[in-house]
Amino acid sequence: MSANGSSETGCRSGVRLTNDTCSQKELSVTASVISMTVGIFSNSLALFILVKSYNRIRIKSKASFLLFASSLVVTDLLGHLVNGSLVLFVYSSHKKWEKFDPHHIVCTLFGACMVFFGLSPLFLGSAMAVERCIGVTRPIFHSTGIASHHMKRLLGLTWLLAALVALLPVLLWKPYTVQSSRSWCFFHMEEPKDWLDVLLPLLFSMLGLLALLLSIVCNTLTSCALLQSRLRRKHHCRGTSYHIEMICQLLAIMLVSCVCWGPLLICVIILSTKAKDEPASFSLLMVVRMATWNQILDPWVYILLRKAVLRKIFMLLQSSWGSKSHNLYRWQRSILRSSVETSNSGAGPPDCPCLGRLPLPDTAIKSIT
Repeated sequence: MSANGSSETGCRSGVRLTNDTCSQKELSVTASVISMTVGIFSNSLALFILVKSYNRIRIKSKASFLLFASSLVVTDLLGHLVNGSLVLFVYSSHKKWEKFDPHHIVCTLFGACMVFFGLSPLFLGSAMAVERCIGVTRPIFHSTGIASHHMKRLLGLTWLLAALVALLPVLLWKPYTVQSSRSWCFFHMEEPKDWLDVLLPLLFSMLGLLALLLSIVCNTLTSCALLQSRLRRKHHCRGTSYHIEMICQLLAIMLVSCVCWGPLLICVIILSTKAKDEPASFSLLMVVRMATWNQILDPWVYILLRKAVLRKIFMLLQSSWGSKSHNLYRWQRSILRSSVETSNSGAGPPDCPCLGRLPLPDTAIKSIT
């Protein structure tokens, strides 16, 4: 609320601004406040659910997955807190960087946080996809060769890599610059002066795209392996239930990351490799706001795509489709009757243990006896 009031004061100050400009400022501040509030609430709720599941789960593979998932939610939560606070501070100072940041400290911190909290979720998502791919395709190696301290080291390396990329502009004396909208800081994107102005944004974008590509490949391999094991009936149905839950969550995270981060990463590549005569702040700011929704949608994947929630949704759908379930029972009864007749004629019993989990009506049981 204080940010809105400060923006109104800036509109009424000595510089004459139009009503459209004032309304755009108020709209930007309001959107930032709403995004920050929703993001903190969503990630806090998802973190509570994941920590509760992590304390309850004793399966090693799922414990590793929940460790990465909890770290991803914590990273998103800190991203909303830090970046949101910096945005509100900039708006409350009327975007006068020359007055409140004469030594370029706030801009450097802002740009480094934007890069770190942008790359970290992408790296964590790819690490989760790799871990699940190994756990499903190489279960013996995953259970014997990968310990919990290996997962914690991998988690630390992902954060360290993201921090290193975020600190590269400072280490190479190519500091972050205030963008044309004067509401945030990022790489020097307009009219690059030397090869470092091109290399740093390209490194950011290429690492992000590589993480997305790695997630797509690993999740595809894992999904195909689970589907193949189901078709060949190599695993018991109960043994792969938590694998399927994690794969659904990973696919949702991958889809959200591609939709939210893909435009920004591609836009950064285009802007950094192409000389421009006019500022591209509007397009860049729009894709940045689109990327922030990744940190809002990620926690809802863990909130909604859980077995308990999916089971309740399935039960509601099953109760609303009473007539269809009745037809399903009739179909099951006919299939079961034909299988009994086939077994009486000398054929072997069906080899799918998963059918035993489907509820059968009393009439079907009577037909067997």
